[in-house]
Amino acid sequence: MSSHSRTQPPSPTLSTPLREQRGAPTRVILLTGPSGSGKTSLAARSGLPILRLDDFYKEGTDPTLPQLPDGGGTDWDAPLSWDASAAVAAIEALCRTGRTDVPVYDIASSARVGASGLDLGGAPLFIAEGVFAADVIADCRAAGLLADALCLRGRPTTTFRRRLARDLREGRKSAPYLVRRGLRLLRNERSIVARHTALGAHPCAKPEALARIAAARAADVAGAAVRS
Repeated sequence: MSSHSRTQPPSPTLSTPLREQRGAPTRVILLTGPSGSGKTSLAARSGLPILRLDDFYKEGTDPTLPQLPDGGGTDWDAPLSWDASAAVAAIEALCRTGRTDVPVYDIASSARVGASGLDLGGAPLFIAEGVFAADVIADCRAAGLLADALCLRGRPTTTFRRRLARDLREGRKSAPYLVRRGLRLLRNERSIVARHTALGAHPCAKPEALARIAAARAADVAGAAVRS
């Protein structure tokens, strides 16, 4: 699901910057982009540990869920459909301790169906990817945890086809809903990317994104060598 809404969610606040608490904590690369832009596959190609931010969607029974103006139900593409505070807490825990518990979210039922542990295994860098990742850029940067923030962009028609094929294959929602949503996101895709960019994400295609991730890894390796 993608993030585009006229209403901004409240910004969560991290605790004292962890770089001031200890030498050089684990850092995060925030990876965002329109739904269907290829965030998940690119994150997997990076070889880094991955925190799936889409698992922090609110449950379908949550009374704070935003609604579509046409009465078509919940607006799952609005940031207020997502629990930003819980996502920030998970990022902070990973940067501080190297592990955290994360929810397992089932999009078809709009519900959390369990939880799992994520352990970085000592990795100094990880990717947090999701359609609302840009909404926590400012907090991660202020805390000294941000290695980079990227927004994948491509041809809106390609994103539309990829997203619809995936969502139908996975049975995420009913077919009519997915088609209506897909057409709405197709019309809004450029403004979605513009919003993410305004929040601090660097817009780029996959080759540049992979190059920037590699550069962040190299910088961490060089930093570790200097500190040792």
